[in-house]
Amino acid sequence: MIRFLQRDNRLTKALFVVIIAAASVSMVVYLIPGLTGQGATSADTYAVIYPHWYSRFLSSGETVTEQRVQQIARQQVQQRNPQYADNPMILNFFAQQVGQQLVQQQILMAEADRLGITATSQDVAQYLHTGPTGEAIFPNGKFIGDQQYASLVSTRLNMSVPDFEDNIKREITIRRLEAFITAGVSVSDQEVRETYRKDNIKVKFDYAVLSSDDLRKQINPSDADLEAFFKKNAARYANGVPEERKIAYFAFTPNQLPGGVPQPAQQEIQQYYNAHQAEYSVPEQARSRHILIKLAPGADAKTDAAAKAKAEDILKQIQGGANFADLAKKNSDDPGSKDSGGELGFSQRGRMVPEFDSAIFGQKIGDTKIVKSQFGYHIVQVEERQQAHAQSINEVLPTIQATLIREKSAQAEENYARTLTAEAIKNGLQNTAAAHHFELVTTPSVNSKGVISALPDGSQLVGKAFQSKQGDPAQYAPTGEGYAIFQVTGVTPSHVPTFADWKSHVLEDYRDSQLPSLLSQKTAELAAKAKISNDLAKAAKEAGATVKTSDLVGQNGQVPELGQVGQVAPQLFDLSVGSFTGPINAGRTGVVAKLLEKNEPNPDEIQKNFDQTRDQLLDQRRGEAFQLFASNATNDYKKHNRIHINAKAAAPDTGE
Repeated sequence: MIRFLQRDNRLTKALFVVIIAAASVSMVVYLIPGLTGQGATSADTYAVIYPHWYSRFLSSGETVTEQRVQQIARQQVQQRNPQYADNPMILNFFAQQVGQQLVQQQILMAEADRLGITATSQDVAQYLHTGPTGEAIFPNGKFIGDQQYASLVSTRLNMSVPDFEDNIKREITIRRLEAFITAGVSVSDQEVRETYRKDNIKVKFDYAVLSSDDLRKQINPSDADLEAFFKKNAARYANGVPEERKIAYFAFTPNQLPGGVPQPAQQEIQQYYNAHQAEYSVPEQARSRHILIKLAPGADAKTDAAAKAKAEDILKQIQGGANFADLAKKNSDDPGSKDSGGELGFSQRGRMVPEFDSAIFGQKIGDTKIVKSQFGYHIVQVEERQQAHAQSINEVLPTIQATLIREKSAQAEENYARTLTAEAIKNGLQNTAAAHHFELVTTPSVNSKGVISALPDGSQLVGKAFQSKQGDPAQYAPTGEGYAIFQVTGVTPSHVPTFADWKSHVLEDYRDSQLPSLLSQKTAELAAKAKISNDLAKAAKEAGATVKTSDLVGQNGQVPELGQVGQVAPQLFDLSVGSFTGPINAGRTGVVAKLLEKNEPNPDEIQKNFDQTRDQLLDQRRGEAFQLFASNATNDYKKHNRIHINAKAAAPDTGE
């Protein structure tokens, strides 16, 4: 229940949404094939977009810099996959996406300008007050100050305030462009009703399942068949045995740093606290507990009255001296808090749904009242409130110490790794290991996906080893718990295996090649037998299939061994009760189903949800319309040679 009541206003997410939303062009920007062209030659130029046909002749294009592309790509990798933050291939993949997104964004900005659509500094100021960053930058309506604001943006996004606000201005402009372009989009009442009806049909069915794993065991080719398959697919096995490498390395952990793990000085702790005070600002918060009497959306008056009466009865018991926690455990419909006596802990203003939020920040401490929200009736008791305040340095001292120790330790580890690597290049890996009392280890031959079992995480070491050559100077790589200094000492090139050595692999490949057609054939036979006999159980038994019965499910329902019903078997929602489906390919299984029950929403239910369905359908149609507009604009710019991509900047980095 707490998940339903709370809203996610985390600062990092709010700030990051602004920059990524702008880079992603209002979530309608898709990778546009064929953007890459010629013409932009500056080293820091990713692309130049010319807003007008004459712009090329006046050299008045808008530039997307390579620096900006790389900056956003690094931010996205750090946010989504921090373990790959130093991987050049992953960074390059993200950079290609970001580059094309920024080109698309600039085209949309040019189109907005052509149509007279813009955003002002006043619009940005209003967004900063009321948007997702408002709580952080204007807590309780008061500006945190220019210095803390700049520090916040720099720390979280690694960018300046002007760049941050320019991103906001772009986002507002593109949102307005989207609203302008899609203003004429509409849906009919009939479409709305039909959409809700189709999306909310629920079905129950028997289904017979043929398992790929079972069928796979039935594929037993002769040696002659396998050898023929091996020869026919010679190209497939040309590099059947992948390249392998032997790696010599020694490793150290943080505990083996000379002088031990570095400890932060008091002055460093104070400096860190001063620079991060915005993070230690605690907003106004209230501690409360509640008992929920759940009420389904759209419940009739009788059900509502019964729920309210129950809540009022519980309130009277509490006011009469009954134990709140005991009543919560016995009566509350909130599984997240009932076992703890209804306790919800502290919550900041604005985190709960509005009705609940007003109660816990408006009631007197100790008061118990009934509040109605979208979830039902709550008997709410406010236990404690704390005013907004800044945590003292003593309160956050352990957190700061841990952070600084991690930072200093990480830097000390890398510095030590660099020192040992330089020494190994000069004196040799073995001599360096011996001089510092480290064990030199040589791995067995490993391929590019191999694991070094003696290390907590040898993936980066293996990755770097496969980018090196035998005899290259020593290098270092993180191991998840320190660093390893290593060299490649042997390379076994990929090569063609003999049939005898590779027979087990060939058998698996042969089965893989035959399985789809066999599964399709057996499922079609099962479907035909079921329809002829009008007996799914009998047909399933003859085919060696297992019969199961689903729950009553809708389009998004998940059914074991079938998957999401609306995606895998949409035909079920069009069948009449008692009818059979044809063969259903569910990936790893083949399925045939018989419809047992079909429930459709009634006209009253459709009408109750009419407005919400219309809004969802309009959002979908508007998104599609704006996506089409963006795609057409990009194609027009390409057609008239108004996009010039720096071919070198946009070229994929293969890592070679």
